[in-house]
Amino acid sequence: MKVLIIEDENVAADKLEKLIQGIDPSIEIMAKIGSVKASVNWLIHHSVDLIFLDIQLSDGIGFSIFENVHLNTPVIFTTAYDQYAIKAFKLYSIAYLLKPIREKELSESLTKYKTLKSAFGIDFDRLMSQIQGKEVDYKKRFLIQIGDKIKKVDLPEIAYFYVFDKAVYLRTNTGNSYPIDYSLDRLEDLLDPDVYFRINRKYMVGINSIANMVAYSRSRVKVELKPKADDEFDTIVSIERSTNFKKWLNR
Repeated sequence: MKVLIIEDENVAADKLEKLIQGIDPSIEIMAKIGSVKASVNWLIHHSVDLIFLDIQLSDGIGFSIFENVHLNTPVIFTTAYDQYAIKAFKLYSIAYLLKPIREKELSESLTKYKTLKSAFGIDFDRLMSQIQGKEVDYKKRFLIQIGDKIKKVDLPEIAYFYVFDKAVYLRTNTGNSYPIDYSLDRLEDLLDPDVYFRINRKYMVGINSIANMVAYSRSRVKVELKPKADDEFDTIVSIERSTNFKKWLNR
């Protein structure tokens, strides 16, 4: 999981980072930013799975970030003030933590995010867009840099996404693979769930990339992809995703 911390007090930001990684060392803190302006500039060029946002920043109120950049990212608010709670939950908030932040409350908030994301298959983009009466604007293409050259890859060209050696790659219909700067968690938010489905921790497959399927042990499904996956045993649908996978296929 990739996380952004927006907090104007360095000590508080460092403490929050330490608490987060103490709870889950696999969480990657992508940046710690202390102002509205810097946050907007960073978010225009980067994406994360979850944002920790202090409300009162060095150059204004954290809510103004949402007025300057389009965000579909869930937020855990961290603040010393309780009067902003109602406004926070009108945005993308999944938790509202009052300072000083306690490890137990932080852990519960992270568990809530993971539960909504994984166990119940919540699509934050779709959920928030429905709440706000907006149409979901799913990602349409990726820019890939190869040396000093930049290549555009449109979604219809992409068969599936996969993890290899802690990095995420896309594989095209013609069999070419390119690294991308997105986690599979983030791709679940960005891509149309009618077209792409995450079958396990390593693979997110496109509906048209499925060449064949074989019944596997414990009610699971082994998916054969085109182009072929590097390891066919990496494309077995996980137990917790098997039911939703079959529903996805039968839409």
